[in-house]
Amino acid sequence: MSKVAVIGAGVTGLTTAYELLDRGFDVTVFDRHRYAAMETSFANGGQLSASNAEVWTQWGTILKGLKWMLHADAPLLVNPAPTLHKMRWMAEFLSNIPNYKRNTVETVRLAIAARAVLFEMADREGIDFDLERRGILHFYDHAKDLAHARKVNLLLAEGGLSRRELSPDEIREVEPALHGDFVGGFLTESDSSGDIHKFTMGLARACARRGAILRFGAKVEDLSAENGTVRVTGGGHEEVFDAVIVSAGVQSRDFAQQLGDRVNIYPVKGYSVTVSLDDPESQAAAPWVSLLDDRAKIVASRFGANRFRIAGTAEFNGANRDIRADRIKPLTDWCERYFPGISTENVTPWAGLRPMMPSMLPRVGRGKAQGVFYNTGHGHLGWTLSAATARIVAASVAESLDAPAKLASGKPFVAAA
Repeated sequence: MSKVAVIGAGVTGLTTAYELLDRGFDVTVFDRHRYAAMETSFANGGQLSASNAEVWTQWGTILKGLKWMLHADAPLLVNPAPTLHKMRWMAEFLSNIPNYKRNTVETVRLAIAARAVLFEMADREGIDFDLERRGILHFYDHAKDLAHARKVNLLLAEGGLSRRELSPDEIREVEPALHGDFVGGFLTESDSSGDIHKFTMGLARACARRGAILRFGAKVEDLSAENGTVRVTGGGHEEVFDAVIVSAGVQSRDFAQQLGDRVNIYPVKGYSVTVSLDDPESQAAAPWVSLLDDRAKIVASRFGANRFRIAGTAEFNGANRDIRADRIKPLTDWCERYFPGISTENVTPWAGLRPMMPSMLPRVGRGKAQGVFYNTGHGHLGWTLSAATARIVAASVAESLDAPAKLASGKPFVAAA
């Protein structure tokens, strides 16, 4: 039985491990934390959103970034201090602007494919993750934004996504708890929401039941590939494997360099707040339909009776994980504006680093050395895409190691590095 190491126990690493187990591999997962899903997979916006597949590589993003650079509470914030990594990443981001349409369509197709795989995993293992299959509602209070959304909707439709445009009255019918004056919106009924941390923790337990070795609290210090084997070193110990899949979030870039590959991931910080719905009034005032405010770049999802997650913003500030009050306040203000009946007395803030590729497509597939593979760089759509990319990379590993695959082999999907 071939031995495969997975570096990273977030949602991409564990969906990958699960798919490898389905193909009969001996799987070991490494993560520096004591538990699964403690970084980017801990407290995101909770959306499984093919409707949010529009990539950022367009001139409008650049203009907004320049406009907002001096506003600490802006949806997109770029630290102007130059670093070589940031400048190179930005240059490659600009070079991908001509690929905006193609990459958006590719992303939505991948997101749609991921749904069935993820629900299959959850159903098979009985994972409860506060899933709500009520769709995702995009709402707009400016005609200009709605006009752009209609253009984006054409690309999403080209990728196979069905959506319904709503009038202001229909928005109120879909989500009566939402307050405000709107010009229109879109409802994607096939999208859903849930708690990524609960899902990933449940998947970790499922992998352990099925025989995977989970090495938590094991900081990987060095990876090397030579003569068809891969060595994983950490904590004074070394293990040898037939293959390795790097799914280590923003650390994937460093591991790739050790393995002789270039995976140009930049850490893009996002924030969230989890509002505790401690009283009946707040529970009644909170929405059940998952929401996306395109202008503010904020998403919101209900987790069960007593939690409401609000997430958003993008901050280009290196590997900084500080939780800044001036970045959290807009999220709380957003809650109070659109849901005035919710008490924001008890709010838990969080910040995490999204591993972002310049193309906005994940890096999935083989590396240069034999036995080296990647499933990383999913940016703000890690949960949405992870189940599909896990199946793709597991099939590629099976093909490479000539393992008896239990599932049909898929065509490797490799984004621009």
